[in-house]
Amino acid sequence: MQLLAKLSDTALFLQEVFNQPRQVGAIVPSSRNLAAAMARWLPDEPDASVLELGPGTGAVTQALLKQGLAENRLVAIEKSPKLASRLRQRFPQAHVITGDALDLDRLLEKHVRRVSDVAVVFSSLPLRNLEPRDATRLVNKIRAVLRPDGLLIQYSYHLGNKHASALAQFRQINSDIIWLNLPPARVNVYQEFHHRRSLVRSGVRC
Repeated sequence: MQLLAKLSDTALFLQEVFNQPRQVGAIVPSSRNLAAAMARWLPDEPDASVLELGPGTGAVTQALLKQGLAENRLVAIEKSPKLASRLRQRFPQAHVITGDALDLDRLLEKHVRRVSDVAVVFSSLPLRNLEPRDATRLVNKIRAVLRPDGLLIQYSYHLGNKHASALAQFRQINSDIIWLNLPPARVNVYQEFHHRRSLVRSGVRC
């Protein structure tokens, strides 16, 4: 049954890649290895609010729940109506919003009461493929909802460690290449420059 569900999710994902190639940043759903590498940065806080951008079929979402995130503490923004509908079926207690992450502030204000103090943002969006103006706009909106010690977890298929210019207000605190993914991907962890609070004090699971 799980295999059939996975095949169904993959088929739907590939259909969206074919129909909306510029909208979907990946060519196949994220592997369990990539999802786990991102989810390990979930803070050890039962009441932490988490924002996921571009969850697709929910590989990272599932890894976050396995890591201990309460489903009702997750807000996910997915542009594809079909993928968003599938996510609502899989994760009925999560706040799944259909819309463009570039409208992040408006979507959160419309659909969720708490629009700030987010502990972590997990992004599967192709940040480096966006127009520089749009990338900067998105990152500024992410900064606006992150709490002072919050983290941005971003993966990319660009294995070089050169960062998008939109991330100039962030410092990289960790980076790993996940080779067991198709294609291999780099998971980067960012925190704003002026927030020097240690990860140990922040309760991050490493």
